Amino acid sequence: MRSPALRHVLTHLVTPLLMCIGMGLAYMGAFVTPEPHHLPVAVVGSGPEAKVFAQTVKDKAGDALDVRTVTSRAEAVDLLKSREITGAYVPSARTPELVVASAASDMDALAVEKVFTPVAAGQGVPLTVTDVAAPVDDDPTGQGLFFLLIALSIGSYASVAALGAAGATLPLRVRALLAVGVSAVVSGIGALLAGPVFHLAHHDLAGLWGMAWLYSAGILLIGVGLHTFLKRWTTLAMMVLFVMLNFTSSGGLYRPELQNGFFGTLHAFWNGAGFVEGARSLLYFGGDGLARTIWTLVIWLLLGLAITALAAAHERGRTPEEVAPAARETEEQEEEVEETVGV
Repeated sequence: MRSPALRHVLTHLVTPLLMCIGMGLAYMGAFVTPEPHHLPVAVVGSGPEAKVFAQTVKDKAGDALDVRTVTSRAEAVDLLKSREITGAYVPSARTPELVVASAASDMDALAVEKVFTPVAAGQGVPLTVTDVAAPVDDDPTGQGLFFLLIALSIGSYASVAALGAAGATLPLRVRALLAVGVSAVVSGIGALLAGPVFHLAHHDLAGLWGMAWLYSAGILLIGVGLHTFLKRWTTLAMMVLFVMLNFTSSGGLYRPELQNGFFGTLHAFWNGAGFVEGARSLLYFGGDGLARTIWTLVIWLLLGLAITALAAAHERGRTPEEVAPAARETEEQEEEVEETVGV
């Protein structure tokens, strides 16, 4: 190609085109066709009749449901609040009841209701739905935490581009300290949005801020470290890690039981899922399962520290002749900031 300017433009078009492909594959693959896969539910009852009924439901649903029986409604409520099941059906000739905990997932609760409403209708009686863990009135669908995750993520990975571009000539230890400081600001903004502004968190706002800081700091340190090795490709890498794979596996819209196995597997250890499930545990389920989700966020933070340490060792080994071209790339890297605005 004879024109350097045209080659320069075409090279820079690679990143947004790859983002287009990646976002389409990730979002459409994760969200377009949600279907139950081994959705855990319970039937309340201890006699043979309850067991036969549970097996009948399982036979009709196939792999869509995992059905168990529990001896009492209280036991079913405990399982719901520990998020071991997504719904419990209490058979009755007159007043059958479906017990759900929609704060764990509004979509899961709707999926279970869709399963058991025809069962009650077949008996000629209406189904009573009882929600034992509903989201706050300010967040009726419980999806506000997912959108909070998006805000925290954008603030974090967009700041990586700014630190990489404007701070390219700064020592890595300074950039790392800036990343820690920026993560405190990003998480503070998140706490303001979740608390005083939109009232998603009616209690434990400090705990939510702490999880937001762990989440944001992990992203920023990973990004600052990767920038040493990837340069202008850092933005694409951050989008893959913390948008394409992260939002889709977080469980903020659909939990793993409504997704395919790939995103369901990522949900077990990805940092976005750690934040969303941790926030749900803190705000709606009395801290049940909170320790595991915090450890998920801590591990991602430690990963960021490790990558930053490797980057520091790499930069210390560079000669002045190698540092100068990197500094001259600063103007070109500033274009990354504009690339990060799409989600």
